[in-house]
Amino acid sequence: MKLQAALDTLTLDECLELLEETKGYIDIAEVGTPFIIEAGMVPVRAIKEKFDSIEVLADAKIMDAGEFEADKCFEAGADIVTVLGVSNDETIEGCVRSAKKYGKKIMVDMIAVKDLEQRTIEIDNMGVDYICVHTAFDVQASGKDPLEELKVVNKVIKNAKSAVAGGVKLSTIDDIVNEGAEIIVVGGAICNAKDRAATSKKMKSHLK
Repeated sequence: MKLQAALDTLTLDECLELLEETKGYIDIAEVGTPFIIEAGMVPVRAIKEKFDSIEVLADAKIMDAGEFEADKCFEAGADIVTVLGVSNDETIEGCVRSAKKYGKKIMVDMIAVKDLEQRTIEIDNMGVDYICVHTAFDVQASGKDPLEELKVVNKVIKNAKSAVAGGVKLSTIDDIVNEGAEIIVVGGAICNAKDRAATSKKMKSHLK
């Protein structure tokens, strides 16, 4: 199991500081979608350059021009790139071609997918590396969590590995760990913690 830190609203300097503080506990540094919108691939390059032992995920949430856009992320140093599960099959397949070209990985973000079980089966046959259930930030206030969706994905997945994101915190991580996911994504619970190193260490200690 890997712990992924979602870096969405911090500045580049703040992200580098956080990753320095939490070194040894964070396996994957996610350059979040808001960060990419603001700064492009600059943080991907900077984080990879400074922390070569940490995998860097570019949360591009690709929706079109899959191979072309994934190429740009991998060329910048990303190890993993995200594409949306609601995208056309051809877009996801293009991202997979790009990943194979660069020897990197693709994560499919299942946010807003309606028929989760059927779409997981379809995507699992496309050669992607990770399928991630994701409780959207805009609906987390309703109390929804990704555990039930993770169970659906884990039930049918055969080739890819599962990942989980969206509101994961210390009070919910054990249930997620017990259900099983290769990557557990944590955002605010780490980034907004008073002691980010201690919180990351504790989160990491719950993983198998």
